[in-house]
This record gives sequence, structure tokens and C-alpha cells, in this order.
Amino acid sequence: MDRNDLVGRNVRSCNLVAGGSARFLSVRAGDIVRLVGPDGGQPVVLLAPAGMIASTSVPDGMVLHAAEIAAVWDREAGGAFETFVPFDRDTPAGMSADVAIGRDGRVLVAAPGAAMAPSEQNPPTAITVELHVAPDEGDRLPDPLAPPVQDLHVPAASARAYRVKKGDYIQIIDISGRQCSDFLAFDAGALAEGREYGLDATATRTAMGHAMPMPGLHAKFFDVRNHALVEIIQDTVGRHDAFLTACSAKYYDDAGYPGHDNCSDNFNRELGPFGVAARAAWPAINFFYNTAVLPCGTITMDEPWSRPGDYVLLQAKTDLICASSSCADDIDAANAWHPTDIQVRIYDGHHHFPRATARRMTPDSPPVMTRDSGFHHAAAARGARFVEYKGFWLPESYTGYGPIAEYWACRRVACVMDLSALRKFEILGPDAEELLQYAVTRDIRKLAVGQVVYTALCYPHGGMLDDGTIFRMGPQAFRLVCGDEYCGPWLRALATERGLAVSIRASTDQLHNIALQGPLSRDILAPLVFTPAAQPTVAALKWFRFTIGRLGGEHGIPVVISRTGYTGELGFEIWCHPATAGAVWDIVWTAGQPHGLAPLGLTALDMVRIEAGLIFADYEFCAETDPFEAGIGFAVPASKTDDFVGAAALATRRAHPLRRLVGLDVASNDTVSHGDPVYQGRAQVGVVTSATRSPVLGCSIALARIDASLSAPGTGLEIGKLDGQQKRLVAQVARFPAYDPEKARVRA
Repeated sequence: MDRNDLVGRNVRSCNLVAGGSARFLSVRAGDIVRLVGPDGGQPVVLLAPAGMIASTSVPDGMVLHAAEIAAVWDREAGGAFETFVPFDRDTPAGMSADVAIGRDGRVLVAAPGAAMAPSEQNPPTAITVELHVAPDEGDRLPDPLAPPVQDLHVPAASARAYRVKKGDYIQIIDISGRQCSDFLAFDAGALAEGREYGLDATATRTAMGHAMPMPGLHAKFFDVRNHALVEIIQDTVGRHDAFLTACSAKYYDDAGYPGHDNCSDNFNRELGPFGVAARAAWPAINFFYNTAVLPCGTITMDEPWSRPGDYVLLQAKTDLICASSSCADDIDAANAWHPTDIQVRIYDGHHHFPRATARRMTPDSPPVMTRDSGFHHAAAARGARFVEYKGFWLPESYTGYGPIAEYWACRRVACVMDLSALRKFEILGPDAEELLQYAVTRDIRKLAVGQVVYTALCYPHGGMLDDGTIFRMGPQAFRLVCGDEYCGPWLRALATERGLAVSIRASTDQLHNIALQGPLSRDILAPLVFTPAAQPTVAALKWFRFTIGRLGGEHGIPVVISRTGYTGELGFEIWCHPATAGAVWDIVWTAGQPHGLAPLGLTALDMVRIEAGLIFADYEFCAETDPFEAGIGFAVPASKTDDFVGAAALATRRAHPLRRLVGLDVASNDTVSHGDPVYQGRAQVGVVTSATRSPVLGCSIALARIDASLSAPGTGLEIGKLDGQQKRLVAQVARFPAYDPEKARVRA
């Protein structure tokens, strides 16, 4: 087929197929399926019913023996099929292939690959699947999550009322994108008795402690009795409003549009037959409505963030009478000035849908739903309370322990924590060292095989993209562990720009990790790990080094052990494949119990990392902050003479610093928070980046970015509360970090 066939077409959906997995895609005659391999080197297989593929943009590239893919087809679709294999192990990064569809049906797209051992660097990686449709085609509904019990269409500027049984799921879909949908729900049993109890935003915000419920700990909506009516299970947008009413006649009358359709009147017509009294303006959950409250208190509004096919999935906590609207507003940006349709699907409660929110690496990236790490079930068995963190459900704290007990276990004995949300990239090839030497602030040429180095990654203007650690796995093989998934595309762009022979492959979903930290961590771990003669033992492992071995004997679970961490204590990280993660946790947990090993969640982790002066993205650094301002100037050695990204800007910033990260001792037990202003007299001279009440020091401490002229230890400052003027907390610039400033414990 001609690549120009895509010109003028609309992208109706963009999906991700994870490495080592497959997914079905519903297609129609005339569609074009575009397959993209962002990382390169990932085989791709498309299976379609015989005769469905009209044409392709590239010939078959290889023969792939993948019985498991055929088994999925036989189980879910059945019948004869034809295979299109556009990519193989040698396909460069960013290549695409197009498949023209000849008739309606479903195709199976697979990214096959075996599990990666932690010491290997051959992960199966994700591919992107784009569905391009004819330019004149109207809206197309996404595939149902399961067979629907009800499938209700809500035309633009209208509303629908419907019944939902306790336990059933409600999916509200923005078909075209940027369209608000107001939602009401009433206790059906109470309504039958003449009592009206509907969703109440004020009660919900008070009970949840959050402006807008979301999947996880803050997921439920309540009525005025504090009875939960619905719970959010999935949300692909993450930007809604729960503090305004649905649009009403008064809104349009006051704006000069008398008689305009409005959601409140539409609700009144739909709910009247159910015995619900009419209201002039209905308080509602405004799904997909993009509002915000400015610091001055003003409520602002702009176009919704939602895209075609975005949705919210709720579960009924009791029998409900519900109503959903397609907002009628076409006089401002609320619906991008053009109201479109909404779809509501009801699913039977016997289905299981995992709790998840969607994340997009870049605005045009496919959404990725929150996933469990390989350690999830082991942590849940110990009472973990999970929160969403960078696309993973990670423990916030543990029932039966709590943040303070978890903290003391780390400081006095040992703790184990799940850090699998860290992003990992395998960087391979003859120019791998040259790429990293240019991309990061550290001198990578000095890094030996088996060594780890902490570094910053900067933009040309000197601001930080991320920080991370680099493992030298071999002479031409490295592993980057960082926090931002964008580091992968950024490195690929640098490699392309400089014409370097190197591959960058994401391995996050093939390499999960726990950290075992604390004074007794070595005593717990050393007896558990078998290392071959060519590798150092855990007992002999030095700071910022790693070893390759097996957990549980010579024929045990493959692992990589690094002497790294994020606590300021002696500690290690254990890297393994997700399939073996549960067993890894259990081995470590069992061995640690005689010593008093405890789990550690994100709340306690924040306490120990602030004490240790360890920085955190979007708190101590961002794109507007250079490494010197972030407190990691040591990661930009003046001795590095090779050019690197941001070198010129950082040389200027080193010579003329404007701000510095400092520690603060706070002479008060009042709560200090991220974002609190720091003053000297009337002038604001900085901002608190992180703060905690330090159990081991017995006082409140903070990290703050302040004017460089005031960064000397002992300088007196004040932290502003309320409006920054009415209440001040006395503080003093202190030695940094506050806990173990000589790093004697971590080097032990």
C-alpha cells in the first residue's frame, strides 16, 4: 500500500501492546492499522481472519514460531488466519508498518518475547498500535470492557436516567473527546420510600480529604448521610470537577442566551418519573469538566483534557437511580464550543476490573493504565495500603506497622520496600558509552564494569530532566535507572541526532526491584545469595557496586544485587523479573523476621530520604532547576572535559549560583509543607521543597531552595504560614544532610 494513504485520515485510537503480550483490536473495512516500534528490535505479529488484510506497507520480514499467539487466536477468535510480521530483532527504533483492512472484524496484535533475566539486556518492549479511519467517518465507540448489561446513548445536549444494581459497574465514555458529562446518583431504596439521598460533593470532599475522588484510597462518593453511593474504579482522564453545579437556565440567561438547553432541566425531565423533585440547578459530579481553583480563590475553566474514548468506570455501592448528561454548553470552552455525544455502559458486578488511572508519557503517547508490581501480592499480604505512584500501585504504609514503626525499622534494624516504579533502560552498542558521556553530567568513561554511578540528566539550558543511576553491565552495555519514562525517547533522539550506533530499550516491565535497607540489611541478605566465582559476594560488595547471582542457592532465582538505596542507611536493591518477585520477597521476608525486618511504605520513605538530604523530582528539582540548585552539584564534576548536554549553561550557573538547596532546622512543632515560602524579614527569599518531623532528631526539618547569599549554615530565616505574613516559624540554615552528614552509615 502507498504510505500516502494515511493523509487526511483521523487517528481514532492509539493503544500500547506491552512487550511479551497481545491484544485484540476491532476494525472496519477501509481502516488502516499502523504498527510502530518505538524501541526497535521488537518482533511484531498481526493475525487476521483469512482474507481480511487488503494490503500492507512492507513485506513479511521473518518466520516467527509463536504457538502461544496462535493459541490466543484460537481461544478468542478461532478459524483460519493470515499472519503479517513487519518487524524482527533487527528492525531500527521508530519504524512503522501499515495494514489496510478489507472487511469488518478483529485483528490480534502481538509483541512476542521471552522473560528477561535481570543480568540480561534483551527485554521484549512495547509497540504502539494506531487505528486510522476515513476522514469523513463519524464517532466510533471503543470496544466494551465486557458484555454490557445496558448500552445507553446520550445525544449531545441531552440526558438519560437509568437504574443500576448494587455491585454493577457504570462506564461513562466521552466518545469524541472534550465533552463534559454531569452525573447524578440516588439511593434507589430510599427514593422508593420518598426520601431523596443523592451524591453530595461537600460530604465527599470532607470524607475523602480530596477535591476529586480517584481510584485508590480516595475513590468513593458519599451522600449527606455519609453513605457511599459509588466508587471510582478506573479513570483515563484524571481531570474532573466535583464542586460546581450542572449548567442551568440561569447560567445561559445571565450570559444572554435565554431558552438555551441546559443539563439541569434535562435532568429534571429524566428524573421526574422516578420521583425526584426538580431543581433549578443540580449539584453534580462534572466528569471531564476542566476546572481549577486559583490561589486567590477564583474558579477557572478551560477545554477538557479528555480525548476520544476516554472514560470513567464506577461501581455502585447500593441500588441506584442514576442520570448522565451530555453537557449542552456551546458558549464557552467547557466542551470545546461543540457539544458531542456520551455513551453509558453498565456491566454486571461479577466482572473484575482492576483499579487504575491512565498515564501518558507525552501528550500524543498511548495511555497506560496503573499496574501492579511483581511484589504487589506479597505486600498486600502484609497489610499494604496502596497509592498510585508513576503508573504503579505502591504501598503507602502497612496496617499493623504504620509510618513511624516502619521508619524506626529502617533506622535501627532493616526494612524492605517496593521501588519497581523506577524506569529502567538497557543501553547497548558500540557507541553506548559515547551516548551516555554526552547525555549525562557524570564522566561515564571512568565507570568500570560492575560499578554504579549517580548522575543528573539535563536539558541544554541546564535545567534537570531527571536524576538516576547508571549500571555498567559490560564494556558496551549500560542500564539507566531513573524516574521519568521520557528519558528513553530523549536518549534515542540524542543518538539519532549524533548518528550513534546504540539501542535504547525500555526494561521497566521486565525488571522489578525491592530495596532492603538498614543496619542489619547485609546480615539478612548475604547468606541468601549465591554468587559465582567471577562476581563479588554480597558481604564484599562495596558502595555503588553490583553483583550478579541467585537467591536461594546455585540453582535459585536469578537476581542482580546493587549496594544502592534511597534512605541514607546501609542497604541493597534486589532486581528480578516480575514473575519471580513474589518468591524473592518471601525469601527475604522469612530470613529477616528473626532480625525484626519490617515493610516500609512511601510515607516512611519520604521521612528517611528527607533526613538523608536525598532529592525528589518535582520537589527538589524540575526543568527550571539545575543540579547545583537541587543540591547535587557533586554530580557535575568540574573535571569532566568532554562536552555534554547543558555543559555551557552549567558552567555559567556553577560560577554564578542564584539559589542553593539547604537544610533547615525549624524551631517549632508546627507542620511545614512543600511550597511554604521562606522569608528574611519581609522579603521572600526561597521556598520549602520538602519537610518532615524527624523522629531520630526530635525536631522538624526541611529542605529549602533559597537565595545563594543566605545559604551559609547558621543563617536565620522564617517559614511563612497562612498568608506568609501572619504566622512565621523560626528556622535556621543547618548542616546538610541533617542525618549522618558524613554518610558513614551508608558507607559502612
